[in-house]
Amino acid sequence: MRLRFAPTAAVFLVLARPALAQAPAAVTGVTVTAKRLDRARGRIEPSLGASVTRFSAQNLRDMPQGADTKLDLVLAQAPGVALDSFGQVHVRGDHADLQYRLDGVQLPEGLSGFGQDISARIARSASLITGALPAEYGVLQAGVIDLVLKSGRTNPGGDISVSGGARDEFETAVDDGGSRGAFDWFVSADAVHTRLGIENPTGGFNALRDLSNQQHALVKFGYVPSGDARINLIGGLFDGAFQIPDNPGQPQEFPVAGQVPGSGALDERQTERTSFVILSLQQQLGAVDLLSSVFTRASRLVFSPDAIGDLAYAGLAQHADRGSMATGVQSDASDTISAAHTLRLGFLAQGERSEEAMQSTSLYAANDQLFSVYQSSGKTGWIWGIYGQDEWHLRPNLVLNGGLRFDGVEAYTAQTQLDPRVNLVWQQGPATTWHIGYARLLTPPPFELIAAQNLAEFAQSVVAPQVSADNLPRAESAHYFDVGVSRAFTPGITLGIDGYYKIAHDLIDEGQFGAPIILTPFNYREGYARGLEFTGGYNHGGWSSYANVALSRAMGKDIISSQFNFDADELAHIQNHWIHLDHDQTVTASAGLARSLPVQSTNLRLSADFTFGSGLRAEAPDGVPNGIALPANWAVNLAAVETITPRTELRLSVVNVTDNIYEIRNGTGVGVGAPQFGQRRTILAGVTEKF
Repeated sequence: MRLRFAPTAAVFLVLARPALAQAPAAVTGVTVTAKRLDRARGRIEPSLGASVTRFSAQNLRDMPQGADTKLDLVLAQAPGVALDSFGQVHVRGDHADLQYRLDGVQLPEGLSGFGQDISARIARSASLITGALPAEYGVLQAGVIDLVLKSGRTNPGGDISVSGGARDEFETAVDDGGSRGAFDWFVSADAVHTRLGIENPTGGFNALRDLSNQQHALVKFGYVPSGDARINLIGGLFDGAFQIPDNPGQPQEFPVAGQVPGSGALDERQTERTSFVILSLQQQLGAVDLLSSVFTRASRLVFSPDAIGDLAYAGLAQHADRGSMATGVQSDASDTISAAHTLRLGFLAQGERSEEAMQSTSLYAANDQLFSVYQSSGKTGWIWGIYGQDEWHLRPNLVLNGGLRFDGVEAYTAQTQLDPRVNLVWQQGPATTWHIGYARLLTPPPFELIAAQNLAEFAQSVVAPQVSADNLPRAESAHYFDVGVSRAFTPGITLGIDGYYKIAHDLIDEGQFGAPIILTPFNYREGYARGLEFTGGYNHGGWSSYANVALSRAMGKDIISSQFNFDADELAHIQNHWIHLDHDQTVTASAGLARSLPVQSTNLRLSADFTFGSGLRAEAPDGVPNGIALPANWAVNLAAVETITPRTELRLSVVNVTDNIYEIRNGTGVGVGAPQFGQRRTILAGVTEKF
């Protein structure tokens, strides 16, 4: 596997320019134009000074599950990325705060639960951009997941694949792409049936009631009306249905009339649906490269409780229905005004309508009688940002990338902030690159996750909150510092080190409170995250390998919003003490290796990857919130791929080959709702046929 760890875009441009200049003579004029516009799109947002981990098409194929690999497991192979339950990843100590871009267009965040809206199958390449981000990146800034989508010109032809294995796993997928004249198209669809939809709350080999059916689809149409313009239309959807796995052997907490099922026989379900559409126009106007887009994203999440069981074990049964519709415009431009200066300007404006309906049933504390409450709310919010920056080549090997952003949010909170950004990149000879950067950040709270609460309606119930305060979440303001160096050695060895420090005011975190598996945002009055990342790669003589080790600490103090979700003692302790964030992990590591066998009689390629975590946080025995780390977790995954004909490929994958039993969460910690264990050993086999 070949992962290129480039701390600056300057390194990528130096390496890529010679190859990009050599266009095949046999391709059509439209294809040449499309490739030139692809390069131009890269000049609009070059990520100069940030830390970039790029997954090429071959990297993605080398993942042990190939195109079926979930996007969170792809990202887990990048430095500083910690895996969590429900498909969540944490980048450099942040809870979520991840920005997804498809062909340069930023998607609205949308509601999220267990499913992953974006499939890695659609990506021709993927990059994770972190660090002191340049001014063109705003809103969600812990990490930018930049996906370059497949198209009919880059991935012509079609294929169908079928795979399956343990726990009734069965997945089928179809891809097809092509072009005709100025038009091109790419379509992709997949469907998954599995009895491991959500992490098992026990360490057993199989979970109880964990059936899931999920589908993804994407269509992309391109049109090149002239040599200087391209129009892209992208549409995608995700649909997922999940059973909530049961945790047997739990004691009944509240008296409920009727037949109460055991805790291993509850019937809770959640459905999730997301769809999006992007329409983009890319133009070259002389020395100016321009990308303008309009986009919309709709998402809905519905949780259905076990009407009797949730009352008996939690004292509350809630049917929750949340929906979100976000629509916006984005425009980015790059103008090379001289050999020394490239100016970039752009803006983003987005409006979102979020609605919630909740039917709750609980018990009066005084007499155990049932009562029901219906609550609904809706609100429209806005976020916007504008930026300008200059890529200034002070010397041939020294670049200063400086800019300003002005961001605003108008929703449950109304805030604006002027954000300076500066990065200095020094190319010390052909093999060594240094970078140092600073960014001021404004991060709005996830608007679609905030819901108005009427606490008085539950004041006499068995689930009455201990705390009545309910301040609405605010936007996070932070200073971010980053410094790093990367050096290439021969033959094929690359080593790097990167350090970061983030100081935050109104630090945003999220937690699961109550039965519905819906995250709720809250703020720490102050917080910080700091860490070091060590990266290495070896790519030579048919070997492709990499290794990463990250050291991190993320802390917060004094919860100042959504306080009613916490116990009074917990709030009092956090008000006066720094605590670890629940997703803080001291050591995170990953590694991978791939090799095609040098035997003429076979086309066998072997690959393996590895993830390690020192453990997320949990409540200490003496009651200190997030006071201890869970035991370390690790997993080794293997794959063998045999190309038996030019059209037919066989794959055998083994997930967690050693069957290591490890706990991701134990059900305690700030905002942690339930225990979850990692996936046990799973053997999968599949076949792909091209057509």
